[in-house]
Amino acid sequence: MDNNGSKQLGTLGRLGLYLTVSLTGASVMVIELLGTRLIAPFYGASLYVWSSLISVTMMALATGYFIGGRWADSAQRTGLSLVIGLAALLTLLIPFLTHPILLATDPLGLRGGAFVSALLLFSPSLTFLGMVGPFAIKMATQQLAGVGNSAGTIYAVSTLGSVFGTLILGFFLFPVIGSREILVGLGVLLLVLAIIVAVYEQKQLAKSAAIIPCLILAVVGLALLPQVVGAGHRVLDNGKFIIRSERESLYGWVRVIDQPAQDLRLLTSDASAIGASSIATGKSRLSYQNIVGLIPALTPNHKMTRALIIGLGAGHMAQVLRDQYGIVTDTLEIDPAVAEAARDYFGYQPTGQAIVGDGRFEIRRLQGPYDLIIHDCFTGGSEPAHLLTVETLTQLRGLLSEQGILALNFVSFANGQHTALASVAKTLGQVFPQQTTFISEPGRDFNDFIFLAAQQPIDITSPLLLPKQTDWLKERVFSVDRQRGVVLADNLNPLEHLQTAKAEYYRHFIVDWLGPDLLIR
Repeated sequence: MDNNGSKQLGTLGRLGLYLTVSLTGASVMVIELLGTRLIAPFYGASLYVWSSLISVTMMALATGYFIGGRWADSAQRTGLSLVIGLAALLTLLIPFLTHPILLATDPLGLRGGAFVSALLLFSPSLTFLGMVGPFAIKMATQQLAGVGNSAGTIYAVSTLGSVFGTLILGFFLFPVIGSREILVGLGVLLLVLAIIVAVYEQKQLAKSAAIIPCLILAVVGLALLPQVVGAGHRVLDNGKFIIRSERESLYGWVRVIDQPAQDLRLLTSDASAIGASSIATGKSRLSYQNIVGLIPALTPNHKMTRALIIGLGAGHMAQVLRDQYGIVTDTLEIDPAVAEAARDYFGYQPTGQAIVGDGRFEIRRLQGPYDLIIHDCFTGGSEPAHLLTVETLTQLRGLLSEQGILALNFVSFANGQHTALASVAKTLGQVFPQQTTFISEPGRDFNDFIFLAAQQPIDITSPLLLPKQTDWLKERVFSVDRQRGVVLADNLNPLEHLQTAKAEYYRHFIVDWLGPDLLIR
């Protein structure tokens, strides 16, 4: 007995305790990382979502440490097993509650909704998982002089468990198992762990009421499983939209959605439409791509033969460059699920290298020169900020031929009150001496803007263009006041913040169009 009258742990008991702490530490990271996968389809995969999840996790753990310490000191008949059992049950409830909570938080906007939904969905289970540490320290401490050693060992083991959980989730589970299934499996695993710990507590540590509460929690959890699993089943045909394909990848939830009444097929990643075509003809329905399709005609003295597309989407631009100009096009897409959907549902056929990988990493490995580089990365209602910095654009300039053109698509507002568009223009101006901007649909505020940047002047009156094409381009020339912007760099890049209004507007547009049921898993 120790000086508090509690039985000491034997060698096997101590090893079991360390294993328990390791598993619950891994569970914390699994829940935190899965949180973004459940929220991103509705709120986007923005910095605000990540900030919300990290903040909620830290708040929940802090609360768990505080409450767990007090409970561990006062608990007599129950112990660690009950804490783990409650964490398990609350983890099982997360997939079931995701849909109603996301809908309820929608009026709070992007930042408020992301934070409150994360708080409601994940803090209960994370709080109880945070309570495991104080209980484990209490059980592992045999005398006052050993408190420091016990605490250090417990938190070290818990942290190593978190590392293990992160690696297993990211490297092995994500590519083959859905987020809901992982959460359900985690909840069941914690229930089994709770019962094992309860048996040990009751037999070895004289916790007289350890087993019964855990068995009750296990029965409740198993009874809820059909509802939890059923909450993830999707209606593939709701009369307006038909889901042709959906796959959860490492980078988002990729779906092919048909709207037959509008002859429209969409390729979406989370809450972003990244490709659109006619169901009947397969031709692109994204109007800005009509502008990009005329770019090779703007260099009458230099025939373009090789191009690079960063951000494949549905693959239509590669097809246009091949069919109209005979250009061999390399493509760079981070998400293999997007590349597969482009091939299987939009007729994409590579004419050059079809590279799947991270943009910044793969760009360093590419061998130029390219006559045309199309930069078209859009996800979660915003463009990835790290691909629009001076450093990235300088790398792309190094891949261009002397007469080459960089075409960059950027979604923004036209009214001039938002500085994101001006910041992109100003950053491009730091790298390229020549720049021309087009607006996809004149007269509309929320729009696609296509920047053409080059070392040489860009002449939209090229003799290779038909007169009506020249007039069509002239109608879309757009002037951007660069003075309102800031230069985007790896060291200081406020683009995520500058795009908040755009991300919020786009999210509401998608929700109103597709409906929340198609955006929430």
